Amino acid sequence: MDSEERRGTGYGLAAYLWWGLFPLYWPLLEPAGAVEILAHRVVWSLVVALLLLALAHGWRRLPRTGRQLQLLAGSSALIGINWGVYIWGVNHHHVVETSLGYFINPLVTVSLGVFVLGERLRRPQWAAVAIAAAGVVVLTVQAGRPPWIALILAFSFGGYGLIKKVVGVEPAAGLAVESALLTPIALGYLVAAGSSGHATLTSHGLGHALLLASSGPITIVPLLAFAAAAPRVPLSRLGLMQYLTPTIQFIIGVTVRHEPLGIVRLLGFALVWIALAVFTVDSAGGRRRRAAAAVTATPLLAPQPAARCR
Repeated sequence: MDSEERRGTGYGLAAYLWWGLFPLYWPLLEPAGAVEILAHRVVWSLVVALLLLALAHGWRRLPRTGRQLQLLAGSSALIGINWGVYIWGVNHHHVVETSLGYFINPLVTVSLGVFVLGERLRRPQWAAVAIAAAGVVVLTVQAGRPPWIALILAFSFGGYGLIKKVVGVEPAAGLAVESALLTPIALGYLVAAGSSGHATLTSHGLGHALLLASSGPITIVPLLAFAAAAPRVPLSRLGLMQYLTPTIQFIIGVTVRHEPLGIVRLLGFALVWIALAVFTVDSAGGRRRRAAAAVTATPLLAPQPAARCR
């Protein structure tokens, strides 16, 4: 592993660890409700993103085409839903269920690739999706309702990732536009909440106000770390590291927040974990087969040694 790859691995681990610890952060912002926290997160994320663009002279990276702006309007709606549901879930003692959303997210992303982009799955990948679906059914029976929080998180973030895959905009610039599109709604809510006496920014001391403002850098920093990791780290390693986030969230939900985890619920999670193992092993094998095929084909395409010596 060279120095760049080591740096990339460090950035990736930092990003996923940071995201994994979010369930310890959002409760600190109470007594603000989930919607108020979301509004502050949007506004302060825009402030930080614009500051970073200004420092990096990155204004030329902002999207300019109508198609990019339309796609970012869609991604801003999805990330707003994702952020809001996640904050609500964490602050209403559903940390374990939020972790489920990010465990099944890779399988949702694959399914979106099939049904939206026309990609094809191998049989083991279809088996993984089916096993995960069985796990969701078990969790539905156990809870007496579908795991709506997990499903909304998985599909909203899966759709967000799908749009980011095709929009062609750098992370900081994209987040700046997404935050800018959501900010009028967020500011409208904060003004209305303040005028009705329901806002907490100025009524619970300086420390609370600073915590609300910190939601901006708390959001931006792991995104920048992930953006720094992606070009330096093999996709296979990055894919495995992504499971660090929901694993940490699951542990926090069980050990710190003391959320219940009965046998049936554990069985549902076990099915999801088995599905992820099948999917990960098959994906790794597919990458090895493609790499081997490329190595085999290279000598047929490469110039002959004698030709290079002339």
